[in-house]
Amino acid sequence: MVSFGKIVVLGGGSFGTALANMVAENGHKVVLWMRSEENAKKCSHSRENARYLPGCLLDPRLEFSSDLKASLRDADVVFFAVPSKAFRKLANEASRYVVSGVQVISTAKGIEIGTFKLMSQILEEELPQARVGVISGPNLAIEIANKAITATVVASNNPQVCCDTQQLLSSYYFRVYANSDRLGVELAGALKNIYAIASGISASMKMGQNTVSVLVTRSLAEMSRFSAALGANPMTFLGLSGVGDLFVTCTSPLSRNYQIGLALGRGLSIDEATVEVGHVAEGINTTRMIKEEAEKLQIYMPLVNALYETMFNGRPVEEVLKTMMLAEQNTDVEFIDK
Repeated sequence: MVSFGKIVVLGGGSFGTALANMVAENGHKVVLWMRSEENAKKCSHSRENARYLPGCLLDPRLEFSSDLKASLRDADVVFFAVPSKAFRKLANEASRYVVSGVQVISTAKGIEIGTFKLMSQILEEELPQARVGVISGPNLAIEIANKAITATVVASNNPQVCCDTQQLLSSYYFRVYANSDRLGVELAGALKNIYAIASGISASMKMGQNTVSVLVTRSLAEMSRFSAALGANPMTFLGLSGVGDLFVTCTSPLSRNYQIGLALGRGLSIDEATVEVGHVAEGINTTRMIKEEAEKLQIYMPLVNALYETMFNGRPVEEVLKTMMLAEQNTDVEFIDK
């Protein structure tokens, strides 16, 4: 059993808070860093992150801070739980305080605009002295905070990172599985946001269960096709980070991407939908980036193309869906052992 010193979670949103609380409940010294000094003080006093996890009592051992340098001092493991748009900036700031050999683990599910870099690749660029991993899976923060039975995947090129993360997070309600395919796990987490928007559109338009099953199944095929072309293992998509995360994101009203889809299905524009949801969902920018990359690599992505036409070119959903169904290829399962 590895003895851990100080664990740091960077990012005081819903998932960062739930993650830090789990680590504290497992008896480890953990600091939850927030950019807002005011919110850090409020959370420390009330033992509740009322802004992101209202009603969830936090473990008394969990510490809060807005001082990045002090938070990272003597850290053994650092979780980066911030959105992709803020990821590189924070990693760059943290590089001044992270020492050699520290484990840094991304929880973000996105792709960097302009570079098409995944979050683990950003960590490797900004923190070359660290050992890098990612966690991804069907992990709704509020359910984790309420101790619903949940599982996730940790992926790293370094087996020790996987082993240590499993020890840190595992509990009677939270299971952590390991995977060496970091690329596949991370791409799955980013890509599923696209299809959650499409699923929200179908729900808003009250399409039948047959339609939903087609959508989810073809989404999985499209995700694995794209990722395999980039070098990921398509079998990864049969696990929690693939079909597991896709299912929960495509069916849960707690998903921001699903909420965007619901709004689009009622006829709102992408800008109107974003205002209504109150947050920029990762799937919006991911759709644009994946379409551009798929065209460049000549990867067949009919669902991505259809959603792009709806979101950015204003084409009616019904028209785009009909075009997609007529254009879909006939092969059901692509990755078969012949």
